[in-house]
Amino acid sequence: MIRFESACKIYPGQARPVVDGVDLAVEEGTTCVLIGPSGCGKSTTLRMVNRLVTPTSGRVRVGGEDVAGLDPIALRRRTGYVLQGIGLFPHHSVGQNVATVPGLLGWPRRRIAERVDAMLDLVGLDPDSFRARRPDSLSGGQRQRVGVARALAADPPVLLMDEPFGAVDPLERGRLQGEIRAILRRLGKTVLLVTHDIDEALRMGDRIALMREGRLVQVDAPERLLARPADAFAEAFVGSDRWLRRLALIPAAAAREVGAAPEAPRLPAGASLKDALGLLLAAGAERVALTDEGVVTLASLRAAAAADSAGGFTCAP
Repeated sequence: MIRFESACKIYPGQARPVVDGVDLAVEEGTTCVLIGPSGCGKSTTLRMVNRLVTPTSGRVRVGGEDVAGLDPIALRRRTGYVLQGIGLFPHHSVGQNVATVPGLLGWPRRRIAERVDAMLDLVGLDPDSFRARRPDSLSGGQRQRVGVARALAADPPVLLMDEPFGAVDPLERGRLQGEIRAILRRLGKTVLLVTHDIDEALRMGDRIALMREGRLVQVDAPERLLARPADAFAEAFVGSDRWLRRLALIPAAAAREVGAAPEAPRLPAGASLKDALGLLLAAGAERVALTDEGVVTLASLRAAAAADSAGGFTCAP
């Protein structure tokens, strides 16, 4: 759906390219996360997709079309964009913000009203409670939900997200990331997301593209990036605790043992091996119970982690 072909960007007066020969394909219906140190070119790369940045050389294609030949306004109206700080119009209501692109596209009023309510409901905001509110009355997480609803309102096939969770309270961030990822997967959107947070990249991405000084260092599935960093830079970037991060990608059910433990602490639905390990340690328990049936012990957890290292398990859905 999105393809970069030797894409480069050099700004006047700079000695080296900000983006240097990027070749990258984002398959339809998947989320690719651009990550790397500050100044590595990830946001510049993302902004080439909707022509906020024009490549100095190379091409960017969306749906097989070279974006250089497309009208930039029309391109942006069919490309969802969620940016850092969200960027809601402060003097417009939540409903008016969500209606922005459908209004520009000339949709009938009734269709817009129905779409606004559907999008608010999709992101977990009750339309009757939030439609008329102003952005300054919302929490950071609520504003982010409105930003996502606005970006999805015209049903764009491609969604660009530039540091989308940076303004969200850390206590809410993980839950919101999980909810938004589930929504995007259910809708089948093609997403290119920029972040500097490796945990966010692992949680959100089907593939992760690690950048350094404008170049791609490694493009891989999250579990492979953690298991087999391409070089010393990639290994340092994912962190010395990458083995623990890998546990967060493996479902707790991978360590299931047959048995019942009615008095044991119970794992929530969708828990990972990292969650299981944390509960085992916090409770000082020998085993924890899965929501459906079976238990997880430290021994079964260790075996599941070893099997994952050998390629036996993949990322949790």
